[in-house]
Amino acid sequence: MRPVNILYLGIKEFYSLLRDPVMLALIVYAFTASIYSHAKAIPETLNKAPIAIVDEDRSPLSARIINAFYPPYFLPPKLISPAEMDARMDAGLDTFALDIPPNFQRDLLHGRKPTVQLNADATRMSQAFVGSAYIQTIITDETLAFIRRYRSLSTPQVDLALRVRFNPNLNKSWFGAVMQLINDVTMLSILLTGAALIREREHGTVEHLLVMPVTPFEIMASKLWAMGLVVLAACASSLVIVVQGWLAVPLHGSLGLFLAGAALQIFATASIGIFLGTVARSMPQFGLLLMLVLLPLQMLSGSMTPRESMPQIVQHLMLAAPNTHFVMLAQAVLYRGADLAAVWQQFAAIGVIGAIMFALALLRFRHAIGTMGE
Repeated sequence: MRPVNILYLGIKEFYSLLRDPVMLALIVYAFTASIYSHAKAIPETLNKAPIAIVDEDRSPLSARIINAFYPPYFLPPKLISPAEMDARMDAGLDTFALDIPPNFQRDLLHGRKPTVQLNADATRMSQAFVGSAYIQTIITDETLAFIRRYRSLSTPQVDLALRVRFNPNLNKSWFGAVMQLINDVTMLSILLTGAALIREREHGTVEHLLVMPVTPFEIMASKLWAMGLVVLAACASSLVIVVQGWLAVPLHGSLGLFLAGAALQIFATASIGIFLGTVARSMPQFGLLLMLVLLPLQMLSGSMTPRESMPQIVQHLMLAAPNTHFVMLAQAVLYRGADLAAVWQQFAAIGVIGAIMFALALLRFRHAIGTMGE
């Protein structure tokens, strides 16, 4: 093995990538618009939810409750009649319809327990789930504040003091931006290395490499470092420009430590890309294989849903995937400000998995090269 061969072959990969405008456009999109849209498109927090209110009480308390619904969580409430409520819900005009019954204030002041009816459109699942809790809290708070003006209330013996750490505003975009960045790193490291290998085969340049004094290890290593450097540079730029700058996500940990983990992750997933590139005969086949591998890596790694909510067997199986450890590493470093002493186990796991995947990809690549030579 000669390092100079790996260097020159890697430079050749850069030139090949520069002549592929579609792949360049994909890289730019993945690390800019894809991250922004994923962070903003599906907010888990309530945002401008349409609400209609049937006020059958028309009391100071009902007016107080109506005035408590305002942007950005809710649109200004529409005051409707009871006959309009079902029709508006059926037409999809309102996500929530609140019915305040007659004598609501009077019954409350007399110590009774009146019931307020809330209808929620469950086809808007995320808003219906989160919004119902918001509305219950608003009605409870406004009712308690109103009652305190007329009689004293006993203070509960246990009072819950809630402190939200790492994301005080429960802003979904803070989480979604970094997790999408992780998913894009995985996708592009697999895609670029696998596509580079298939491109050699489709263009007939593999035969040229076979007659050159280079080894399969040198060919494979050149593709890994060249495409890995592209993904790592794009990841670092996106983290600073898009995540920190554009989306204003506060990152508490060391960016250098995160990028070191990203380099290990790219090494592992790029080896997977080489392996898939030797299995696939064409780019369409490679695309199908990529979907079969990429979706489980992204959906079961903890970047979309917590691993603790998954079945035990899935949790154990996904420990063999580098994404699982990279997600834990990224969350610890970027959100909680962890240092190397806290994440060295994730570094070690990604390194071991990467070494195994590299060895398997190299064996498969040598076999594929030998087949082509025959």
